[in-house]
Amino acid sequence: MLKGRESLIRLIGKRRRFLPHRHFFLSVSAPTPQNFSNQCKENESEMKYSVEKSQDSDSVESVNCPVCGAQLPGQDNSLINSHLDECLSRGKKRKLSQRTFMQLDFLRPKVKFHSIQPDDNGNQDILTDPSKRCCDTIRHLNASHDFEEDDNYQNNASIDSVTLQSDQLASCMDSPLIDDSTNYKCVSLSLSLENEMPNYVMEKPVEDCDISKVFLHTFIVGRKFSSVEELDPGSTIRLSREPENVKDPNAVKVLYTDSAYDTALGYLPRELAQYLSPLMEMFNLSFEGNITSIPKDSRAIIPIQIECKDELSCDEKYCKNIQVFNSLWGHALRVVELAKTSPLGMTRYQHNLVLLIQDVLKRNSHLFTTGEKSFLEAFVSLSDDSQRLFARLYTRKGPWFRMSNISYPEISDCNQAIMRLSETGYICSFMLRDELEDDDLEGVLNLLNIDELREALRMLNKKCKHGTRKQDIIDLLLSSCKDGSRSRVVSFVLSKTGSCVRISTLAESLIWRAERLFFLNGEQDLSSFLLVDLGIVKYPSYNCILSEQIFPTRSDLLSYEEAIEIAQIMDESLDDNNTELVLKCIDISDSRLSISVEESRSLACGSSVTFLSCFSVSWVYSKVVLLGVSFLEREKRYSDAINLLKRLLHNFLSDGRRGYWTLRLSVDLEHLGCPDESLRVAEDGLHDPWVRAGSRVALQRRVLRLGRPPRRWKIPNYSKSVNRKIPEVHVQGRPLNSKLGAKSIFYGEDGEQCSVEQLALQYYAGEGGDWQGVHTESGIWLTIFGILMWDIIFADVPNVFCTKFQTAPLDLGFDGFYESRKSLIESLLDKIRDDMAEEILITSWESHTGTACRGVSWDKHSLSELRAAVTCIGGSCLASLCRHLAQDYRSWSSGMPDLLLWRFHDNYRGEAKLVEVKGPKDRLTEQQRAWLLVLMDCGFNVEVCKVTPPI
Repeated sequence: MLKGRESLIRLIGKRRRFLPHRHFFLSVSAPTPQNFSNQCKENESEMKYSVEKSQDSDSVESVNCPVCGAQLPGQDNSLINSHLDECLSRGKKRKLSQRTFMQLDFLRPKVKFHSIQPDDNGNQDILTDPSKRCCDTIRHLNASHDFEEDDNYQNNASIDSVTLQSDQLASCMDSPLIDDSTNYKCVSLSLSLENEMPNYVMEKPVEDCDISKVFLHTFIVGRKFSSVEELDPGSTIRLSREPENVKDPNAVKVLYTDSAYDTALGYLPRELAQYLSPLMEMFNLSFEGNITSIPKDSRAIIPIQIECKDELSCDEKYCKNIQVFNSLWGHALRVVELAKTSPLGMTRYQHNLVLLIQDVLKRNSHLFTTGEKSFLEAFVSLSDDSQRLFARLYTRKGPWFRMSNISYPEISDCNQAIMRLSETGYICSFMLRDELEDDDLEGVLNLLNIDELREALRMLNKKCKHGTRKQDIIDLLLSSCKDGSRSRVVSFVLSKTGSCVRISTLAESLIWRAERLFFLNGEQDLSSFLLVDLGIVKYPSYNCILSEQIFPTRSDLLSYEEAIEIAQIMDESLDDNNTELVLKCIDISDSRLSISVEESRSLACGSSVTFLSCFSVSWVYSKVVLLGVSFLEREKRYSDAINLLKRLLHNFLSDGRRGYWTLRLSVDLEHLGCPDESLRVAEDGLHDPWVRAGSRVALQRRVLRLGRPPRRWKIPNYSKSVNRKIPEVHVQGRPLNSKLGAKSIFYGEDGEQCSVEQLALQYYAGEGGDWQGVHTESGIWLTIFGILMWDIIFADVPNVFCTKFQTAPLDLGFDGFYESRKSLIESLLDKIRDDMAEEILITSWESHTGTACRGVSWDKHSLSELRAAVTCIGGSCLASLCRHLAQDYRSWSSGMPDLLLWRFHDNYRGEAKLVEVKGPKDRLTEQQRAWLLVLMDCGFNVEVCKVTPPI
């Protein structure tokens, strides 16, 4: 894979089925930056609220009727006037977007925006005052939310915190994401802009010990785990903790007690169980109740009411933990109250999509036009069936679906849902031959199976060999359409498929935008909700303190979306080996980069939040250009690659990628036969503070090689350090294969096949010194770093947490990570240096095990292995390693030695060794060499183990 391709794929995420500007990008050749920008904006403006067919490109500008909203030709004044007269005469009017007074009674107060004030040094301090926290969550959203905006809000929106009353929370309390994995630390009664959970202290503490008179109305989830098929209203139940539940140690089972023995009916909702379970455990409380009603739909949740059957024992234990009790009981009551307004009939995936749309509209209202906001708000008011059907179709591959094949058990009337979605513009359909656009024909042909496609070929008197791929048959049919057989093909397809539907281009574009704004990356989508619902992924707890808008203006967002489109076209072109289109994407990105970089620089000068540059247009285009460099190098077009690299280095003056760019520039210049210039580039690069880690070592070695006399007579002062001898040990092994480029396979000491690393582990466990160890590369070190630094990684730092689905702060990998947490990091490193790492490791492991964190692999390394590692490494060495990762995570998070070995001399003392294993045809990369040299400087025992076949 080309260098930079994997990074670009992660940036793109799930490929979009519809790219608004694809035809424009493909129709121009290396456009000038200004024309490219103007035409892209014009294309985007053509996306309207309705889903009508696109007009001809030469049509005049249209206007919207202020009465009915219809589109009218902008230059035909007589037509506009007559249309207005007709609308006014018959009293036709648009649906008002204003809310009624009754609706306003349930709205939260207006949100006020405040800025985080910098300190004397101009830096934004970590906020510790709970009243200043703005916690980002999506637990309790309300579709209707008013903002107080000033004239400059859209360009300079600065969100810090907002105080909301707890009794004005929105209606979506039954979100599956309200669990202990996202229990944000909101200590005061104020809630965040994103409606965080209420405070942990009850407004009215329990004054007596009798809570048995309080009924909690909730419901049973997880019915699929129950063997009870028939239930009656009034059936008695009781609650039982299930601490051994691997997905949720706070799980509470609901047991059916009317039978001869207790039978599990399901579970309490996780958001309630996280508070009742500790109450049951700490205060020996038991809860009983009954089923209040039986829903008609067997898949629906079952409502129940429960009450505590015990009176609190007001003893010393209770008095000592009164604050804990008040906190837990208060939260349980709030969860129950908020759940009363929740749409219990909503399916999880339906609820998640509604939740996402509401949250995005609330936080990013300035990024949508009035028509787009109306379009998205209309989805919230659709029927349950319509919302569920759209959510189902949106997450399927598509793009076209046979109406006859659309059937879901939770959707009572699919035809009615399709009709309503079509009316609101969320889906498109074709039922007649003339309704199918040329661009959609290929998608509809994909609905046919292989036999139906062969039948279509026979109808056209075309032949194809047996075993021909489906895509090849489709291509043959499409080529036949160009020869005048289109109507016959379309008629045949329609006779086989019947009516077909697909997600409208407008709906797909806006939902994609909403997902991008919600998750802030392309790798996550609605399936992330599902992973949380199923307990597969548990996200960490953190506070979101927002003072910067990631996309300050709509123009910024649209430019970013255009750049993502170019990146996707580039990726698709590489898959198709379309060299012409690849070069066109490179040219467009290169030309756009020169314009966007100035804007990025001005943003960096006016803001200290430099890590948000990864959401800039220039960042995306730089990734496309870098991939283009790799492509050109593969094609041996070194001169073109050199020009791109020079422009990257000119445009990005403060970027951690400068090291790799400088190295490639020096290498390509040498390929062109310019050793003197290559040497100068390498020497200049060593004076660049952004050239680090493996790239720096590689440039140093290039200078030493290219700078021999007579080019250079003076030996650089780093020559001894770079040329240090790294200890080596040689091990003989019997290779199973000797193919060039293939991974080496050997016979182990037991005669079984094994990798070169496993063979080395066997050697070190035996004659190599009775070592224990693991093959881990960087994995175990990133895991240790993440666990030890957990509280620092998820500390309260402004703007680094913007969504609820993050596994690391946005600044991890940037210099600002260390600078903004320097005092916290140095304090922890002092403790590690004082041999407290094992204690910190155990505490953090027990508190956070199973919670997602970047770099941490809970299942690959046991606690005992990690304890042995930190004990045998020693505090001083471990602190030095952690400092390197904290200061430059991006540069040092890869290339670590393959093996970590340890052995104990007694119960308290041990030693460790780090080993890089190399097979017969392997050699150290510059990043691996850089790590070995750094580890030697830190005092680690390191060596290279070279496995060779017998002579």
